[in-house]
Amino acid sequence: PAATGIVIGIAIAASYLIVLAAWSQLSVVAEDLPAYTARVGDLWSKANDRLDELEKRGIELVVPKTLREESQQIQQRPQQVLKSRRRRGTVSAPITPPAPPLVQEVRIHRDANSFLATIYGYVAGYLHVLVMASFVPFLVYFMLSWRDHINKSILRLFHSEERYIVGKTWSGIGDSTRAYMLGNFLLWVFLSSLSGLAFFFLGVPYWIIVGPLSGFFSLLPYVGLPLSIVPPVLAAVAISNRVELILTVVVVTAVLHFLAMNVLYAKVIGRRVRLNPLVVTIAVMFWGLLWGGIGLILAVPITAAIKTVCDNVESLEPYGKLLGD
Repeated sequence: PAATGIVIGIAIAASYLIVLAAWSQLSVVAEDLPAYTARVGDLWSKANDRLDELEKRGIELVVPKTLREESQQIQQRPQQVLKSRRRRGTVSAPITPPAPPLVQEVRIHRDANSFLATIYGYVAGYLHVLVMASFVPFLVYFMLSWRDHINKSILRLFHSEERYIVGKTWSGIGDSTRAYMLGNFLLWVFLSSLSGLAFFFLGVPYWIIVGPLSGFFSLLPYVGLPLSIVPPVLAAVAISNRVELILTVVVVTAVLHFLAMNVLYAKVIGRRVRLNPLVVTIAVMFWGLLWGGIGLILAVPITAAIKTVCDNVESLEPYGKLLGD
C-alpha cells in the first residue's frame, strides 16, 4: 500500500506539471487566437476565390456562350422588375409594429432562462467529467494494492487443473494488456519528443502542444496518419503560407509516423499481442462502432485478451489460432 501510494503521488504530481505547462501554452494560444483566426479566414477566402475562378473557367469551357448569356438574363429579370417597382413607389419596406410590453417581458424572461440553461449545460458537462476523474486515483490505488488478493480469490473459484489454466490465462491477459499500454505510452513519449524537436527547429509555433497532440493522434489505428498531420499544418499556416514549410511539416510527420508504427510498434507491442492484421481491422471497426473513440483505443487489448483465453482453453484453441498471426 505504501509503494502504491508513493507511485500514485508521483503520477499525480507529474500530471499536474504537464497540465500546468499545457495551460501556459494554451493561454498564449488564446492571446494569438484572433490574429490566427483572421489569417486562416484570409487564406480560406483566397482559396474560395480560386475555386470560384476555376469553376467559372470550367463553365466557360463546357457551357456555350449563348446559354450563359440566356441564364444571366433570366437571373437578372426579377431584380430588374423589383428595381422598376421601387422607382414607381409601389414596393415599400414592411413596417413591424412594436411588441406590447408584456410580450417584451416574456421575451426577456425566455432569453434569461435560455442563457442560464446554456451556462448550466456547459458547466454540468465539465463537472461530470471532473467528478468521474476524481475517482480514478482511488480506483488505481485499490486495484494495485488489492491485486494479489483479487488474483488469489479468483483462482480459488476453480479446481486444480482449471485453476492452472485460469492462472495462466490471467497472467497472459495481464502481460498483453501491460505490453500494449506501456508500449503505446513509450511510443507516444518518443513521437512527442521527436515531433516537438522537429517542429521547434522548423519554426512551427506552439510546438509544445502540437508535438504531443500529433504523437497521440499518430498512435490511433488506420486514421493516425491524416489526424497527426492536421495539428502541425494548422499551426504552420498561422505563421506562413509558404508551400515549402507546409510540405516539410507533412513529410516529417509522415516519416515519424511510419517509423513508429512499422518498425517500433512491431518490436515493442507486436511480439506480445500477436494478432493478424485482418482481425485487428475487424476489431477496430467493431469496437469503434460500439464505443466510438474509446473503442478504437481499446480494440487491440480487448481482442488480445480474447485470444489469450482461447489459447489457454483446449476447446477454444482453434479460435486462438484464427485470431493469431
